[in-house]
Amino acid sequence: MKLFLFDIDGTLLDSGEAGTRSLNLAFEELFSIQDAFKEVRMAGKTDIQIMKEALRKHGLDSEDGNIGPICKRYIKHLLKEIENPGRRVKRGVKESLKMLSDTDNIHLGLLTGNIEAGARIKLSPFSLNSYFPFGAFGNDDEDRNRLLPIAVDRFRCLSNKAIDYGDCFVVGDTPRDVECAKIHGAHAIAVATGPYPYESLVQSGADMVLRDMTEMVSVSLSEAFFKIP
Repeated sequence: MKLFLFDIDGTLLDSGEAGTRSLNLAFEELFSIQDAFKEVRMAGKTDIQIMKEALRKHGLDSEDGNIGPICKRYIKHLLKEIENPGRRVKRGVKESLKMLSDTDNIHLGLLTGNIEAGARIKLSPFSLNSYFPFGAFGNDDEDRNRLLPIAVDRFRCLSNKAIDYGDCFVVGDTPRDVECAKIHGAHAIAVATGPYPYESLVQSGADMVLRDMTEMVSVSLSEAFFKIP
């Protein structure tokens, strides 16, 4: 039995910068700060990390008193901002998800820095939510490195089946995705469809690096997944 846990932004889809616009609108609404996230690097971080970094950058309280209202307004704006012409699903994603979900003893979930409500909004226009009955999200823990155990525990509760970390595959587009798998002894599959080039992901220590998700549907590569010790 294998568990594949997917990142969202840069891996499964491009939201057309809906997330960034929504965060900026939330800060403008709450704090009258425009373009608050202009210099905040987001790749691989959890939403809560990103929000706290922006709060500190602008001299604001980064504790939970501000996070709740930001999340609420972020979701409100994201529901509108996701309806944009720049959004797109990444090449090979739908084919890969179908291949994996149709394979016996493979289960799919999410491991993402998005808060859960935001994750579901981003996946909805592409009809991808049905592939992921569970997951671990940025609102579960702001430290991405703590999300894999949460995802595994949720899988156990949902399926009544235990699974070892060594049978888990984290699929993402940044070195942080690789790290959050490797520290628990899980496998990391990096996809060069986000901000990090192929060579950088090879150097990150990923077990496998794909140029895009179309490579996951090739017969030889799908067989290779199960040859990883």
